[in-house]
Amino acid sequence: MARLEGLDPELAAHIQAFAYDTVYDSSALDLKTQELIACALLVSLGSPPELRTHLRGALNAGATEAELRGALMLCVPYLGFPRTVAGFEALKNYLDAQEKKKG
Repeated sequence: MARLEGLDPELAAHIQAFAYDTVYDSSALDLKTQELIACALLVSLGSPPELRTHLRGALNAGATEAELRGALMLCVPYLGFPRTVAGFEALKNYLDAQEKKKG
């Protein structure tokens, strides 16, 4: 949200109100599942900044690295290798950044 607020506070408020307060809250799916699906959908759109946000969200919601890798691997038959490779690159970059923070 900080990134979105930096772009435009009104945009951030609209995204918060619609995506998180309406769509996510009204789903029959648990948050982890929603975040895994969001990751796959963002790979399909080729949206790396948003993908990073939802990779973090999936991990924070209890997804494991293996579950994230599984969700991304499902992109291959539907989206092809280039988009899927980009998704895996985003995951690796995120995980590498987390390791640097720890060390």
